Amino acid sequence: MAATAAEPPVSLVALRCRTSDRTAALVGGVDELTPLIGKRLGVEPRAIGSLSEPRADTWEDDLRASRGCVLEAGGQVDDAFDAGRLPVLLAGECSVAMTTLPTVARHRPDARILWLDAHGDFNTPATTTSGYLSGMALAGACGLWETGFAGVVAPERVVLAGVRDLEPAERDLVERSPVTVIGTSLETLVATQNALDRHPVYVHLDLDVLDPESFPAEFPAPAGLTPEKLYDLFEAIAGECEVVGLEVTAFCAPDDPVERRAVARTAFAAIEPLLEAVERGAHVSH
Repeated sequence: MAATAAEPPVSLVALRCRTSDRTAALVGGVDELTPLIGKRLGVEPRAIGSLSEPRADTWEDDLRASRGCVLEAGGQVDDAFDAGRLPVLLAGECSVAMTTLPTVARHRPDARILWLDAHGDFNTPATTTSGYLSGMALAGACGLWETGFAGVVAPERVVLAGVRDLEPAERDLVERSPVTVIGTSLETLVATQNALDRHPVYVHLDLDVLDPESFPAEFPAPAGLTPEKLYDLFEAIAGECEVVGLEVTAFCAPDDPVERRAVARTAFAAIEPLLEAVERGAHVSH
């Protein structure tokens, strides 16, 4: 179904409700980056929810408390596809993927998931040492543990790129799974292109894939991608693949407003090729 003339061709949603956020800086990042993307795409963003007090809860408590927020994330992606729009979602952290990725898989079974993140987020209740729900998000979306949400994405359709910080048991899970894993090196761009193999792609971008010397992170991991390298990666992907949607998480916004605006521009510039691809694809009837 194609979007009608009265509807915007892109669904841009800022999800402000808490999933397992442990700092208010993550919603601050959503609030700073969303207007830049909205202006670029010519779309009025919709802000959904409001931040509850950040806290360090167990994954069980966060899973119960955030159920409505996580369901809302998947519902927004579902509504976008049903209306023939391309979904662009911004959220504080990665727990939303437990519903967004299965929703993408249901609507676009031909698409691959490009998960860009310093961390694997591939823990389960049996392997996590931190008890952090967001660190279990991709494993939950792939059906490795019972999240209570419907649907899964097949692990063989997932390309995990930019990863450089895995817990030992998490690493074992990743290595035993059919997920394609690509680290951070001079070969990251070519290896990612090869793994996607010109398939349609839905991009999950955790901004801590960037090197912490270039971009702030709640859980910094050294030796990440530079903003220029991320731009090059997205330019290559956008030139070869149909981009069917995008979600951006983990913009840990600095307190200083000048610094916050500066790093928002850094993130915005890095994802420009994806935004161009989204804009281009949004005007094509599927």
